[in-house]
Amino acid sequence: MPELVFFSGTMDCGKSTLALQIEHNRSTRGLQGMIYTKNDRAGEGKLSSRLGLVTDSVEAGEGFDFYAHIVGHISAGGRADYVIADEAQFLAPEQVDQLARIVDDLELDVFAFGITTDFRTRLFPGSQRLVELADRIEVLQVEALCWCGARATHNARTVGGQMVVEGAQVVVGDVNQPETVVGYEVLCRRHHRRRLTAAAARAAALSPDVLPLDPVDEAANASSVGV
Repeated sequence: MPELVFFSGTMDCGKSTLALQIEHNRSTRGLQGMIYTKNDRAGEGKLSSRLGLVTDSVEAGEGFDFYAHIVGHISAGGRADYVIADEAQFLAPEQVDQLARIVDDLELDVFAFGITTDFRTRLFPGSQRLVELADRIEVLQVEALCWCGARATHNARTVGGQMVVEGAQVVVGDVNQPETVVGYEVLCRRHHRRRLTAAAARAAALSPDVLPLDPVDEAANASSVGV
């Protein structure tokens, strides 16, 4: 039976790489898929991985109708055996409904990939709708790591290396960006709650834990203990 499958995880856990792997595996078996994405780091009409892999895709912008596009493609003599939708967190809830309709009415597998929550730990509308409608939810097993080495579970937005918790929900960026620009970093829950990014942790490590005693105070302390 065809399924709507939602592959979720934090940034930097290999979602786009898996999307490209699914496309490769199925295309080598003679199947033809329709690939969609939105706001990919490589630009409009691209699906890219941080490993350097990239392929062409259809940009699913505001008001884009997945179901109408697939029906139009097939009606024009095209072929579609499955659908891949990357960066699905950016989709509107009604667009996720269209993906579900493709599964139910056209009997095609739909593989959607996206992060679940934003930099404020709030659900993206597209991800929320996928959780509500998906036949299956798969959490990716390639664990992104926080700077402390623990499993990263949260996405943080940074400006100048410092975590920010206000602003628009969607600001396109990437991990490992220069500290002078808006970027993103994956953190464990503890450090996300403390707003402690890698840059902030480095700054804290450079600060002395204990301030040195004033020489006068040091001499007084020595006299008091009979040294």
